[in-house]
Amino acid sequence: MCDARVLEAVAAVPRAEFAPAEHADRAYHDEPIPIPHGQVTTQPSLVARMLEALALRQSDRVLEVGTGYGFQTALLARLAGEVVSVERHADLARTARRNLTRHGVTNAEVLVGDGSAGAPDRAPFDAIVVSAAFPRVPRPLADQLAEGGRLVQPLGPGGHDEVTLFERGAEGLERRHRVTPAHFVRLYGAHGFDPD
Repeated sequence: MCDARVLEAVAAVPRAEFAPAEHADRAYHDEPIPIPHGQVTTQPSLVARMLEALALRQSDRVLEVGTGYGFQTALLARLAGEVVSVERHADLARTARRNLTRHGVTNAEVLVGDGSAGAPDRAPFDAIVVSAAFPRVPRPLADQLAEGGRLVQPLGPGGHDEVTLFERGAEGLERRHRVTPAHFVRLYGAHGFDPD
């Protein structure tokens, strides 16, 4: 981990203020923090590795799938020009919006919806980060990535996954390299696992 901009963003965003109050004391340990609906706030070292792999530029438009309480969203907002984040649980989205507003984040929008379908009316995106696991990249996400754009997603069944970097080339989505093994919650939705 050597991207100075990512390290600066992680240092600048107070994770404790993007975590449930009862777990605030764990916010500066490098571990996942539980949030409602069986979800977690990913540990900072893993978030940092995923964001470093995206090689974000200040002008980039980014799609985030899985907002949670907005910690990663706040990091993205410091590293990119515009962030659209999709969260399937309305109460988590409300909490994330409050957290982001409280920290003066003005270039991130949190939508409630099916993250596996992305945000087609806001596409194309220069980068996409998926914070939940599925064995393949959902087709709508690949389609919403601009040519030359980067996508990071954990590939796997959820719980035993490989975070992987892809790039959109002239022939479509191309796998670039494995970022790290990890344990993620599952990606649910019309283009992910069946929530039922």
